[in-house]
Amino acid sequence: MSFLDLFSDKATLYASARPRYPEDLFAFISSQAPSHDCAWDCGAGNGQAAVSLSKHFSKVLASDPSDEQLANAIPAENVFYSVQHAEQTDFPDHSFDAVCAAQALHWFQFDEFFSEVRRVAAPGAVFAAWGYDWFSVSPAFDAAFKASILDVIEPCWATQNKILWRGYADVPLPFPRISTPAFQIEVHWTLRELLAYVHSWSATRRCMSASGTGFFEYAQYELAPLWGAAELRRRISMPLHLIAGRVS
Repeated sequence: MSFLDLFSDKATLYASARPRYPEDLFAFISSQAPSHDCAWDCGAGNGQAAVSLSKHFSKVLASDPSDEQLANAIPAENVFYSVQHAEQTDFPDHSFDAVCAAQALHWFQFDEFFSEVRRVAAPGAVFAAWGYDWFSVSPAFDAAFKASILDVIEPCWATQNKILWRGYADVPLPFPRISTPAFQIEVHWTLRELLAYVHSWSATRRCMSASGTGFFEYAQYELAPLWGAAELRRRISMPLHLIAGRVS
């Protein structure tokens, strides 16, 4: 089975630069689970979600098709990583109280994946998938960021990203929906940390591979005066798109 791997070449950067998910998101998932024995983090990447889930579930099985991503995964005593595809795993039937996909659902083959979720989920298990996309700093900064980075890399985004940008509204979730609160990521970053995060985007790396790094270096020059002092940390919010359902 082939998969679209846009992350392995920068797995170390991805692990260090990506923001953490809010802990109250995992408390909500835990509150919806019928039990707390075992959870599956599908498309685990560097294990951010898996480690947070491990605070609420006795065991977390975390899978990803990229061994490079898992090589940089965060270790935890009750998290067990394996290289597997979302649509076909070796997990036992009806073994998970929660199935989660963090920043990953839009890369899956929906029919095959949801069939696998039905197979491995325990009766009444909670399914939750979430992701984030854009951020805002200030009107002047945002305008310069759009002109110097977003507009340049726009042709390099994979079509799957649009599924996330639409808030997963087009995902054919086959389970009864669970009403979800609003969650958002909040970080306090320097400009360097923000640009490291932007550098981890698949479209940024594709554009660099095709056209070189000049546009990114120019963007840093344009954005620095609009940010302020190099050591200044600005508050940045990224709303989460979250869908959840009850696996019957």
